[in-house]
Amino acid sequence: MAPSTLTELAGKETLQASFVRDEDERPKVAYNQFSDEIPVISLSGINDVGEKRAEICQKIVEACENWGIFQVVDHGVDTKLISEMTRLAREFFSLPAEDKLRFDMSGGKKGGFIVSSHLQGETVQDWREIVTYFSYPIKSRDYSRWPDMPEGWIEVTKEYSDKLMGLACKLLEVLSEAMGLEKEALSKACVEMDQKVVVNFYPKCPQPDLTLGLKRHTDPGTITLLLQDQVGGLQATRDNGNTWITVQPVEGAFVVNLGDHGHVSLTACLICIVVGTKSFYNKSNFKWIKCLYFKIII
Repeated sequence: MAPSTLTELAGKETLQASFVRDEDERPKVAYNQFSDEIPVISLSGINDVGEKRAEICQKIVEACENWGIFQVVDHGVDTKLISEMTRLAREFFSLPAEDKLRFDMSGGKKGGFIVSSHLQGETVQDWREIVTYFSYPIKSRDYSRWPDMPEGWIEVTKEYSDKLMGLACKLLEVLSEAMGLEKEALSKACVEMDQKVVVNFYPKCPQPDLTLGLKRHTDPGTITLLLQDQVGGLQATRDNGNTWITVQPVEGAFVVNLGDHGHVSLTACLICIVVGTKSFYNKSNFKWIKCLYFKIII
């Protein structure tokens, strides 16, 4: 069973046994050994009609075919909003354990705070604390599971969710065009769009070479938009784990990862999170779409 919080464990000299991974699952590349292989694509001009949009679409298609993951800048999400969301996340995870545990989501609750994972039966724990809940469709929101502290969390998260939903829709339009469809085809084919906010905190780890912040996985659903801080730790592979690279953090950029439902003759990308001797965060908006046009290719 995972501990209630990682606050106390982060200050110990050795890692608790429940977090120790088998040798073949441990980090192979340092959390700050950055690679520039993952494309960084400017979305400036994506709303235009003509050569500029076509150029952006081609870059995204190539990134999907080669990696299944890329970063976007000039995406239209206000930097002040991003900074405010980041500040609130840091303040939440700095709260005393009893305040965070008011939103404990263990026992099958649909949203809130938990250590490691909300999934049942995990034999080895991930070195992270998380806050997660559904933000779309609006009828799925259960505000009793959303943190009410620090002040402003709910209102800022609403705006952040709205902006990232808009960005995801723009990217899905590009994927529609890449499939030879009308750009609204995927949206029209979708009965309902779900969005899940996941805020991850990876505290200082006493023995980071023995564990992972988040084990290797492909993302569920269609598309993930992830905001890194500047510490690093997000890693990706395209050869089933034989070779890993650490994704270079880019200030204000969102990492875009195609989920299992989003791989339409495109490359699946395994990712993991390694931890270091510093604390770091990432803010992710997971979106998945119930859509007949998507096929899982791994």
